[in-house]
Amino acid sequence: MPRELHSYSIAEFRWGADSIVKQLNKNMASLNQNTAVLGQTHAKHLLRRASFAYTKTLIDQFAALTPQQALDALLADNPLTLALPFDPGGDGFWTESTALPNSFNGQDKKATFVSAWWWYNAINSPTLKYKLSHFLSTRFTASKQTATATEFYDHVRLLLFSAYGNYKTLAHKITVDNLMLVYLDNTTNDKNSPNENYAREFLELFTIGKGIEITQGDYTNYTETDIVQAARVLTGFRRQADRSVIDAETGIPKGVNLFIRHHTSPKVFSSDFNNTTINSATDDVSMDAELDAFIDMVFNKMATAQHVCRKLYGYFVKSTITAEVETDIITPLAQQFYNTGYEIAPVIRTLLESQHFYDLDDADASDETIGGIIKSPLQEASEICTFFQATIPDPTIDPATFYVNFYRRFLHDTFFGGANMLIFQPENVAGHSAYYQAPDFDKTWISSSTLIARYRLGESLLDGVDRIASTGNIGVNIDIVNTIRNGGIVSDASDAYVLTADICNYFFPQNPDSDRINYFMNSFLLAGFVPGYWTDAWNTYVNSNDSSVVEPRLRLLLTKILSAPESQLF
Repeated sequence: MPRELHSYSIAEFRWGADSIVKQLNKNMASLNQNTAVLGQTHAKHLLRRASFAYTKTLIDQFAALTPQQALDALLADNPLTLALPFDPGGDGFWTESTALPNSFNGQDKKATFVSAWWWYNAINSPTLKYKLSHFLSTRFTASKQTATATEFYDHVRLLLFSAYGNYKTLAHKITVDNLMLVYLDNTTNDKNSPNENYAREFLELFTIGKGIEITQGDYTNYTETDIVQAARVLTGFRRQADRSVIDAETGIPKGVNLFIRHHTSPKVFSSDFNNTTINSATDDVSMDAELDAFIDMVFNKMATAQHVCRKLYGYFVKSTITAEVETDIITPLAQQFYNTGYEIAPVIRTLLESQHFYDLDDADASDETIGGIIKSPLQEASEICTFFQATIPDPTIDPATFYVNFYRRFLHDTFFGGANMLIFQPENVAGHSAYYQAPDFDKTWISSSTLIARYRLGESLLDGVDRIASTGNIGVNIDIVNTIRNGGIVSDASDAYVLTADICNYFFPQNPDSDRINYFMNSFLLAGFVPGYWTDAWNTYVNSNDSSVVEPRLRLLLTKILSAPESQLF
């Protein structure tokens, strides 16, 4: 009989995850459409990968759809559930104020409230918009602590605006985004002392990728000379701290063009870019045209489409890219991306409708994608809260409890901090290591320093008390007895086996066998009693509303299921 989870070592935990994730490609990977009705397993898979909202109702709805119908729903552009972030400490809707953003106190606190606003919208909108906006944040990395909280709010709005839009267009807009201008020092990039930070990361991380170093300073896709020339193109773009310059398309504040600080010589690039010469702007307005010429040059290279598509694949499918996947998935996907001028929605639709995404392109339907990624802390918290119907306070009615007690103190500082994923605050300019650090990638979510937070998240939400850092009441809880009785998440709560199987089926990527279900049922729900004991106990509760017997058993069962190795995968 398996040991309880708390006795697993890190090595054993990772071995257990690897045994589920391990890939054996037997046939050609395929982007051909999956046209079959999804069914429960594929509906769970798609919903988890494409949304932060994960509910029994949504799973049932998606199970009756084809992938094409499901993507139609997932690509909806729903209005915000929560219109604006709010500071319950006295400044209220400060992002709408005409006061200078840096005139407000508590910038770190307010930045956290902006991420709370984004998360609340994410878990209340079962669409791709929030997964894609988060994906874009892993590509165009910046930190919410860099500038003011108001500029961070504008930055997040830009990511949301661009989620269904054009990656190339975003590359221009993010370059003149006030938060990004500060984060990578491009606001100090001057004709007299060019700063190469943003130019370097724009090429290496955001767009074309470095590739293998051929000789010192000469990479597969560009050279150090190209970075120097790019930095000169990027001179003169400055942060506009009063938010007075507005982008005409998005309506979002941006930086300002200062031609007086711009490098005016022609910029000559290497043979990697066909020895392209970009002539200088002649005034503030034409600086945008020069920037566009540079962006056109970079995006005219197929390597840019390929690099971004590899990142899309790693985020939405799995981190391992084999030679077969490179040939049969990345190459045609990148060609589509390139041909559409870098439109995001068509390429993500192709990927999430493909046979490959649903493990239907080889002989073993249980391998490859389903269960192929270790959940991020963001994914884990969002799934547990939405599926088990946590009583999250309405931010418009009880903002102090939502923004301060629950999100800032518990979810952000304690859980995300303890699990090494501060939202919109990556470890470095490359981002969170799970999204870039080969060969472990998502395995880095699991370590000796993160396990306590991951294991005790479910316990904290069930108790309504911080069980990770012992900081007191968190303002949110899962009423597990009421959820099981009235939430519609199990088909027969009086049947110990059915109850256990239903919960396992929804939180494990693949439905477990009877031995695994019996382990959880016998060890934690029944604890030595026969199944009939549970039936009697549940019926007694239904008739009397006395939950003193069933509640501790349900809490123990759910705690163990949520901390099982299988629950860490999706």
